[in-house]
Amino acid sequence: MDFNIDKKNNYTIVSVVSEKLDTKIAPILKSELVLISGNGEKNIILDLSKCRYCDSSGLSAILVANRLCKNANGKFVLTGLQEAVERLINISQLDTVLNIADSVKKGEELIS
Repeated sequence: MDFNIDKKNNYTIVSVVSEKLDTKIAPILKSELVLISGNGEKNIILDLSKCRYCDSSGLSAILVANRLCKNANGKFVLTGLQEAVERLINISQLDTVLNIADSVKKGEELIS
């Protein structure tokens, strides 16, 4: 498995444990996020602290999670951005759309 899922009381943490969030992992991650949302979870923290590379399919998975949470009146938080991934998100101007926190702990504070 390229990511771990940790269900908490009012949110779920999805941690990508692969160094790359690309076309190999993104579709699986996307369907997992849809399942989590379909099970009634409206708050998701996506931890990318181990992820050093992200491509357009990875960004697409991030945006799907953001939309699912928004549609459920919940909150999506992205945490642990490595330099290259953060640069991609800034270039894509997604830093103005997404909730971004330095750590999972800070992400939890944004949700509660």
